[in-house]
Amino acid sequence: MTPMRIAGHEFTSRLILGTGGFPRLGTLDEAIRASGTEMVTVALRRIDAAARGSLVDVLDACGVRVLPNTAGCFTARDAVLTAKLARDAFETEWVKLEVIGDERTLLPDAVELVAAAEQLVDDGFIVLPYTTDDPVLARRLEDVGCAAIMPLGSPIGSGMGINNAYNLRLIREGTALPVILDAGVGTASDAVLAMELGCDAVLCASAISRAEDPVAMARAIRLAIEAGVLARGAGRIPQRRYAEASTQHEGAPEFVHPSDPARAPQA
Repeated sequence: MTPMRIAGHEFTSRLILGTGGFPRLGTLDEAIRASGTEMVTVALRRIDAAARGSLVDVLDACGVRVLPNTAGCFTARDAVLTAKLARDAFETEWVKLEVIGDERTLLPDAVELVAAAEQLVDDGFIVLPYTTDDPVLARRLEDVGCAAIMPLGSPIGSGMGINNAYNLRLIREGTALPVILDAGVGTASDAVLAMELGCDAVLCASAISRAEDPVAMARAIRLAIEAGVLARGAGRIPQRRYAEASTQHEGAPEFVHPSDPARAPQA
């Protein structure tokens, strides 16, 4: 696969892994290695960046880039504050911006999201915003200077896959930024579809951490992303309402039944 570039940085893997929900750190370690990912998300509220013998040590050992996120924030003010704490803790300007607007669906609050993104970009952050699959909102986020667009396929942790492929196509067509499918992946086939629709990468958390075998699912989604990229490059055939035979009828032998005098050979 060709490398992916975000904010001038090159990634050979197009899978970003969320670190939440793994049953134990050893499983996370194995899943990171099986996935081939180069970047993982970490919720600042969930860990102590200075603590040893914990998640931080696993990530260090795996050699992956940490992408702090603002999970659990419901206002722009809280998200900006959390991002600044993460910058100090992890010594990175990168942040995955989440501003939740509804506790039940965990859908983003569009107004607060744009406000937070604008402030963080002004403060020098490289902002990757988790957003809905709204193409207009994606354009607003690009306009304020975000480094990528991260639309959901369906609500976080739902495993419903991609609910609105049409909107994802519109987002892809409307932005020059990398498009990273961020939520809703339930299994490998969802990742294939995301890549076929034009996404540059997929972020997976629950689909891997809560699978019966997280390590096997990490490998499956890694391969699915590769398959999706190859399929997109190969070009799918047009979808048709009716059948079209793969073999042409010209030159095929014509069989005449003796009981059909109108079609019998003339003496």
